Amino acid sequence: MKWRNGRFASVSAPDDRPRLDLALLNEAPGERASLVQFSSAFCAPCRTTRVVLKQVAELVPGVVAVEIDAESHLELVREFQIMRTPTVLILDSEGVIVSRASGAPTKEQVLETLAKNLPNLNK
Repeated sequence: MKWRNGRFASVSAPDDRPRLDLALLNEAPGERASLVQFSSAFCAPCRTTRVVLKQVAELVPGVVAVEIDAESHLELVREFQIMRTPTVLILDSEGVIVSRASGAPTKEQVLETLAKNLPNLNK
């Protein structure tokens, strides 16, 4: 696997994409998309990513940012093969993972990936 620090990559074929049910974490999903960050307590890039995702969520209606502590949710870390923090998953309104990034993405990368993977976002 090639590291793509902060850059987003598509997630498998559309029919095979995994789902993440945010309700299991007592989090409400976004009406249009959810930005899910796996982080850890001593991760400096995680703090930067948290700010970026919050800015995007405030900028784009119907998008929420959710942070998951990787150490407290090891079952999810294993299930979604989280290899490092931060890892960001972009979920559509149904909870389907449409893209992921390992490392700290920029605000522009997040916005571009949202627009590319969720065409209804610009409406």
